[in-house]
Formats: sequence, structure tokens, C-alpha cells
Amino acid sequence: MKKFFMLVLILAAFPAISQTYIKFNAPTTLLGIPQIGIETSLAKKVTFQGDVLGAYWESVNNAPFKTLMVFSEVRYHFNENDKGLYVGGHVGGAIFELQKWNYLNTDKYQKGEAFFLGITIGYQVKINDKWMIDMFIGGGNQQAHYKGRYLSNNEPYEFAKYNKSGEWLPYRGGIMFCYKL
Repeated sequence: MKKFFMLVLILAAFPAISQTYIKFNAPTTLLGIPQIGIETSLAKKVTFQGDVLGAYWESVNNAPFKTLMVFSEVRYHFNENDKGLYVGGHVGGAIFELQKWNYLNTDKYQKGEAFFLGITIGYQVKINDKWMIDMFIGGGNQQAHYKGRYLSNNEPYEFAKYNKSGEWLPYRGGIMFCYKL
């Protein structure tokens, strides 16, 4: 019975695998922040994408720029999967250690976690049977909590348990090159 169940599961998953793309974001990768993902078909006009973006380096002023962002997204395609305009809803999370834009040229940086909830709009162009380009931009609400620290000695510069911030902003985008598995 177990063998039969495994066979049915494999046969049911095979069509989905044949409609699955592995993807990488060229612009973020060139900036030293690689992003990879997987997109698979769920229905005639619906796909699911999971992706991860990461950076682990020091910026030009020796402040950290370390982040790991993970997103899951359901997309509705107006024409057909893997072709044309789509819109998606996503949820994501991140851990980070970086210097926020309003702390540039100071001795301070921030370390914490973030939660994202938003939408993405994009356009996919098939190059051939195996390759596709996915151009997208997304944003929404970002909620973070973090601790502020000094770069020079890693000591906290604030003594609140956590700082909190929440903004509506764009935080996703790029041009992904996609290969069909």
C-alpha cells in the first residue's frame, strides 16, 4: 500500500515539476545581493513562487549590510502561466544587521527582524521552451523590531527592549532569469 501511495504521489507531482522554473535575479546579484527562487504552477492561471535573498558583507563605511529575506507568493496570471502580466500577494520575513539610511555616516547600526505583507506586479516573457524573463516590482507593509548598536564597540546606544518601525514601501523588484526544470 505504501508503494502504491508513493507511486500516485510521484505521478501527480510530475506535471507540476514540468511546469516549475528555477530563477535568479540578475540586478541584485550584480550588486552582491543574490536572490534565487522557484515558481511552480498550481492551476491554469495561478502559480506559487518562493524566493530567498541574502547579503553578508560590510558597506563602504564599515557598517554591516547583512540580511536574509524569505518570501512566498501566490500569483494570478491574466493570460496564461509564465506569459504576460500577473499580480501576486506575498508574505515574507527577514533578519538583518545593517545601517538604516537615516544613520549613514554615523557610528550606529541596527540589528533585528522584519515581517512583510504586500503585492507584486510583474510581466513574464518567454524566450524559448526552457528560458523566461520575469520583470517585477513589489511592496507593501513592513513591520520590524530591532536594537540599535554602535559600530565602534557593538554596545547598544538605546536601552529600550526593542525599537519598532512600520512603513508602507517598495521592497521587492528585479529581473529574474528563469530556467524550466
